[in-house]
Amino acid sequence: MALPPVLIQTIAQLTGGQDWRLALAHDRPEHLLIWVTRGQGRMLLNGTRRGVGTHNALSIPPRTLFSLELGRQSMGLVAVIPDGTDVRLPDAPRQLRMRDVTAITELTGLLETAQREATSDRALAQDALDAHVMLMSVWLRRQIAETDNLPVPMNAAARLSAAFCQRVVDHHAQSLTMADHAEALGVTPTHLTRAVKSATGRTAADLLTERILYAARIALTETDVAIQDIARHLGFGSAAYFTRFMQQHTAQTPTTLRKRARS
Repeated sequence: MALPPVLIQTIAQLTGGQDWRLALAHDRPEHLLIWVTRGQGRMLLNGTRRGVGTHNALSIPPRTLFSLELGRQSMGLVAVIPDGTDVRLPDAPRQLRMRDVTAITELTGLLETAQREATSDRALAQDALDAHVMLMSVWLRRQIAETDNLPVPMNAAARLSAAFCQRVVDHHAQSLTMADHAEALGVTPTHLTRAVKSATGRTAADLLTERILYAARIALTETDVAIQDIARHLGFGSAAYFTRFMQQHTAQTPTTLRKRARS
């Protein structure tokens, strides 16, 4: 089966004006390269909370739990790269705070040129876009190899938080309790909650709730799947329980969310 095309979008296009699409903890099936060109904010990546600023490059592999909250005046570009391409991309999530003017100019130029190809009707535009993504991957791997960009060693709490975040990706729809997650990770629920809170500023339960909420909103706004089937798929005992969950976290019923998204 053919892979989806590479997409080059602004951050605003990626969210469609709906902040929850980035602000809720979630994972995606594609690799994302997010280049923040203006503004600042904060993010969750690799189980830790981090500040984000201008000229930060965020490399986020598929099935990596993350969230990104940027100020209203922030801007940036995003390469959405399907999993399974021949492009060599980092296997681990990375945040690069760029200061070198040459490197900043290079990545900005690559993304802007790729964006023009993506919106053109020229022959072989997708081939050209694929070539630009190859060059972005070279840029990424060069910067990651720089001594100034070596990752900060993770403490025990951050390592445990990262392991829990991966379990959220893998098991968020399985109705597991926090005790189940803690047992699988070899710690007590109290220790797990404390470690995740220390590393992310959110509780373990918050992250799990956000991932379920993201999945629910995507299903409601982007599919025609019946609400009761969405509830069952996400581990809710009944459609009524699912409706209460959505009202609690969005102040809207699933039906209302779906109708507003389509209007």
